[in-house]
Amino acid sequence: MYLKDNDLRQLDEARLDGLPREVLRALSKRLLSDLKEARERLNRSPENSSRPPSSRAPWERGGESLALGVEEEDDASAGSATDRVSESAPESERPKREASVGGDSKAGVKPKGRPGRRPGHPGVSRRRVLPIDQEQSHAPSHCAGCGAALEGLEAVAYTGRYELELERPESGNAGVVVTQTKHTYFEGRCGCGHRTRAEPGRALAEADWTVELTERHLVGPRLSSFIVALSLRLGGSHRRIQEFLADRFGLSLSTALISQCRHELGRALEPVVEEALRAALSDAEPVPVDETGRPQHDQALWLWAFVTANTLLYVIGRRTRELLHSILGPTPSPWIMSDGYSVYRAYGHRLRCWAPILRKARGPAERLHTPTQAFGRELPSTFETLMQAVYAARAAPGPHGLRQTYSQRLQALRQCCVRVAAGPYPDKAQVLARELRNDWDGFRVVLEHPHLPLTNNEAERALRPWVILRRVSQGPRTEQGSRAFCALALSDRRLASASPRIARPSLAARGLTFTAF
Repeated sequence: MYLKDNDLRQLDEARLDGLPREVLRALSKRLLSDLKEARERLNRSPENSSRPPSSRAPWERGGESLALGVEEEDDASAGSATDRVSESAPESERPKREASVGGDSKAGVKPKGRPGRRPGHPGVSRRRVLPIDQEQSHAPSHCAGCGAALEGLEAVAYTGRYELELERPESGNAGVVVTQTKHTYFEGRCGCGHRTRAEPGRALAEADWTVELTERHLVGPRLSSFIVALSLRLGGSHRRIQEFLADRFGLSLSTALISQCRHELGRALEPVVEEALRAALSDAEPVPVDETGRPQHDQALWLWAFVTANTLLYVIGRRTRELLHSILGPTPSPWIMSDGYSVYRAYGHRLRCWAPILRKARGPAERLHTPTQAFGRELPSTFETLMQAVYAARAAPGPHGLRQTYSQRLQALRQCCVRVAAGPYPDKAQVLARELRNDWDGFRVVLEHPHLPLTNNEAERALRPWVILRRVSQGPRTEQGSRAFCALALSDRRLASASPRIARPSLAARGLTFTAF
């Protein structure tokens, strides 16, 4: 960069008109060089610079970059090396590439398949045989045909299973150990001739879940909860959890099994109490609302948080007005506290968060355009004065309302916003001025009701742990994973104000991924 901020502040149209032609030409060359360098910085991305992939916005993340795992990345790199060798070889020695099924994909591009083990690929069994610490026998107690008791009759073992579980040592020492239990299931024959089998417990199937809740599972309940705690509380990826279990306990679990533990526990924490959810949200006042990007494979979804005094609701879905109406209704009775997203403006009982405005006002104050700097200084000064007045009114209300007391200053700020929105100002300043003008009623509500909050900090705090986790896991890859995440998020003890209940509305009717509170 040739020109510094101090140099640009001294340049304006009048100064340029008074420069000689040679000086103006030399200055134009330096400005052109600085403009090209600034454009190159703006165009930097994880694909052409050292920026990490997590620095991309959710809508900039393609499905290919999110879907690729370690194994797929290795395959892609191997394929690219083969392409380089084949391209350098003569035409007759190059390997022939098969055409894709259907003929609608480009030649030479391998069609994307479903992740996981390919059909016909040999499976991987347990690499280490653990000693059996205890055995449990399961025999039928009554005949399934006639109902007679089967106690004392001969039973024959027909199947069995192993279960790994975390146990505290009997010696009383601190820590836990992994034990393996062998479960044997018997078949008994009644005098009526009917054969009855004892089978592992199994929950009824649900239309929206593909994962089963059954006792026939290698991982026990406590070990499964421990794996989920490593994932949610400590932010560990599946690969790191796999390494941790192998190093500390000598367990060799696949990443698919670790993911299955999360899905099973998420389904177990999901009873249906939709009506209780509706009643809790409709009776609360106010309701802070916030959303953040939560990609699901190749879909740019959003994680919404609705917070009240006794209820915490999570929703993963589209960032649309339809989703918001499905939760709060088209005309909600309670106040909602939100940011400047235009979807919230459809609600009359709306509070506008002041914190983003104070943060955005720093930009115009630091701009090189002198009129814009004046707007950037006036805006935070007015809002800080109003904030102090709101705090003072909460402690000792005055004889007159704050809106009446500061009517002249509010009118001056509104006229300033109208002037900036319509005048020759930079785009960022005009966008901020229009936002203030469109949300004007949402700002002034607090002046009439000082007891209402100024920010939606509660909703932002509810999202913060999962924003950190998103940078580690890059989000779920399936709808079932998103639903399990919402259920498990409410069980996290970091959210002390969350209710232990969980609700799930109809996904087909509402277009939601999952809700929980």
